[in-house]
Amino acid sequence: MTGENDAADFTFDGSNMFEPLMAADPSFRGQWDRFHDEWRDEAEEPLYLALSELALHLIHHLEAGKTDRFSDIFDVVERWIVEGNRHVREAAIVGLLEDLQNPSLHRSTHPDRFKPWLRPQSAIWWAKLYAFWSDGTPLV
Repeated sequence: MTGENDAADFTFDGSNMFEPLMAADPSFRGQWDRFHDEWRDEAEEPLYLALSELALHLIHHLEAGKTDRFSDIFDVVERWIVEGNRHVREAAIVGLLEDLQNPSLHRSTHPDRFKPWLRPQSAIWWAKLYAFWSDGTPLV
């Protein structure tokens, strides 16, 4: 992925990336706490798994029409992509955005219904993910 940040330039790493998400969406707190407790003894929490849980959480909220916090949530996602270290950025793109696009996770919605909340960089990566899966265009 492009846009590698040096260690001195990033704001978010795996240890602090979920703090602004909890402020943006307190309803995810219980799932995050359970996840964090389950992986507490590991050297590094598998961010992709946490973001898969977040994707399912967001899809369920979309299906229920509970989108009032989506603007704040996707502001955080944009910050992860722009201000995160390489690990956070890749997890946000490949862990979260890719799962949000997975049609098999949607029962009564369509992935494109998330588009109105995408910010500039998340929209770019959303399109790149679609291109990767539809015609094999590399994610660069």
